[in-house]
Amino acid sequence: MTMKSPRFFKHGLPYVDISDIPGKLIVIEGTDGVGRSTQIEILTEWLEVKGYGVIDTGWTRSPLLGPAIDQVKMGNTLNQITFAVLYAADFADRLENQIIPALKSGFIVLADRYMYTAFARHFVRGVDSEWIRQVYGFALEPNLVIYLKIGIEDLVLRMFESGKSINYWEAGMDIGLSNDLYESFVKYQTLILNEFDRMTDEFNFKVVDASRWPKSVNSALKQEIEKLL
Repeated sequence: MTMKSPRFFKHGLPYVDISDIPGKLIVIEGTDGVGRSTQIEILTEWLEVKGYGVIDTGWTRSPLLGPAIDQVKMGNTLNQITFAVLYAADFADRLENQIIPALKSGFIVLADRYMYTAFARHFVRGVDSEWIRQVYGFALEPNLVIYLKIGIEDLVLRMFESGKSINYWEAGMDIGLSNDLYESFVKYQTLILNEFDRMTDEFNFKVVDASRWPKSVNSALKQEIEKLL
């Protein structure tokens, strides 16, 4: 999604000036295990070789909020609204102190997930969709959102092939879809994928088939980014 000028999603950060932002914000979205982090690592090196300044940022990487979120997730004592606010605070801290300063300096920012992950995850957990969109009204709209799209069967196969164990949160065990970890994973991820599919037209995602070989996925990502740059 390209923009003629930078703008906030809704109400924005009233004390932050975004009138002069030469950098580009590129978001790689998709569900757990789809390969976002690996692709961003490759893209970062590729862009740096081409002469661009690049930083990457990701979910719960705020030095202020990230550790706190990891700590509270070790238990299951907070309600969904509290979780939503914690994630939004992490996002806000990274936006104000990492993303916008880098963009003002002319950097390309590669974001591993963005507000759309919050929209999907919290909606599936019963949070009102309009409310969560208002909470993230301070977000800066990206120049480009690439959605790594995958079907549930391919996602399950990829998880098994990677040898990575399914964790409590990736399986959505906190919302009681099933007492069985695998069954809960399938149900939860299906709901998440449905939400991403639904948001594709609303937010003009560029869709890349993530079920292909990683090199093919990477080539498609580079093509979309080159169009922007």
